[in-house]
Amino acid sequence: MRCPNCGFDENKVIDSRPLTKENGIRRRRECEKCSYRFTTYEYISLTTALVIKSNGTREEFNREKLIRSISLACVKRPVSMDSIHTIVKSVENKILSEGLVEIPSKQIGEVVIEALKNIDKVAYIRFASVYHDFESVEEFNRRIQDLEQNG
Repeated sequence: MRCPNCGFDENKVIDSRPLTKENGIRRRRECEKCSYRFTTYEYISLTTALVIKSNGTREEFNREKLIRSISLACVKRPVSMDSIHTIVKSVENKILSEGLVEIPSKQIGEVVIEALKNIDKVAYIRFASVYHDFESVEEFNRRIQDLEQNG
């Protein structure tokens, strides 16, 4: 593990504890060169499913990539990282419970969109605009009107 401060490869683990809602471990580390302290998260890889992209290509499910895309929609919004991790966990649970080996990215996007709709309307619109590839203001307006009517 490289130090994010100086790039040195050697560090020591000062504290380790399991994550409460997820299959993972939070580790507090300290660089042996510059004494910078940082936190890492390790997750048990339960999903080996392939995601079928809209262009037909396949790539391995990547929880970190999904966290980044949801986080981007939630920038400057009152959405906690716990909520984002809960959304990702619901996607992973869907894959596991249905025993999926492959899952269309469209299905993943729909799970995220439904969850964001219940958490934060602005984050929902942001995610939906990228996910559904809005090309006009009318598409934004239509989605906002639908939100206002259907909650």
